[in-house]
Amino acid sequence: MAIEIETSRSVAGVVNTVRQLEGGGFVVRRPFPTQTLAHADPFMLLDHMGPADYGPGEAVGAPDHPHRGFETVTYMLEGAFEHKDSQGHQGRLGPADVQWMTAGSGIVHSEMPAQEIMRDGGRVNGFQLWVNLPAKDKMIHPRYQEIPGAGIPVARSDDGRVSVRVIAGEALGARAVIDTRTPIVYLHFTLQPGGRVSQLVPAGYNAFGYVIRGEGRFGPEGRMANEGQAVFFRNDGNTIELSSSEDAPQPLSLLLLAGQPLNEPIARYGPFVMNTKEEIYQAIADYQAGRMGVIPATLG
Repeated sequence: MAIEIETSRSVAGVVNTVRQLEGGGFVVRRPFPTQTLAHADPFMLLDHMGPADYGPGEAVGAPDHPHRGFETVTYMLEGAFEHKDSQGHQGRLGPADVQWMTAGSGIVHSEMPAQEIMRDGGRVNGFQLWVNLPAKDKMIHPRYQEIPGAGIPVARSDDGRVSVRVIAGEALGARAVIDTRTPIVYLHFTLQPGGRVSQLVPAGYNAFGYVIRGEGRFGPEGRMANEGQAVFFRNDGNTIELSSSEDAPQPLSLLLLAGQPLNEPIARYGPFVMNTKEEIYQAIADYQAGRMGVIPATLG
């Protein structure tokens, strides 16, 4: 059996996030889509929700809205969100919890800060990632995978300086428990000062990192990136090098994402991601006609 030679991916560029309002008026930091970067196939959007500190009665979220043609992955760091949908599901996401929602043929969804945060105030900090579905899967039946934080595999390096939460894919000997339709890697690394890691990523996958907190160096060239910046890698290797300086004032916390590009036509409009304009028109018509359902008044 041939032994795969490890080659480190170089950095294609570092992107600053754009701050904007979403949902009912909450602020997100978004590396894409923006005017300069439409997507990172198969990823259509990454939003960093917060961190935001709300006073009593100030918290806002995303009231009833539709989705079709892709998956949403919500990962909470702090605070809590409550969700409900037109399929009759409802639940709560707290710190370190993950919700993987396959919108498929269409669903109406609501994501709001937990009632106690709405009432008393508090901190909200988390991410939402949109993962495109291939044309053959865009109209599948919606489904959920909800994984509590305690169920997300965690691994550590031998020297104890690197830890990782494995949401999708594999890292440091740990394998994710979530089933993905579009093959992706979704890892939350924490590097203590002096920590280093070389993470395998399948050749051909598009890959990028997002710095949650601190600063670090990326790729063989040691490109620097800071909090709120995204680092995009070239498809010129099968490993990604991450490191934190020995004299770093705080740990480096970052997301590392990689996915197999679909290389299919993309037509998108708001909460719909399809392959043609005609499919977008149909999605709008189906939503307006109530064919994606409504959230039952009995929920919540």
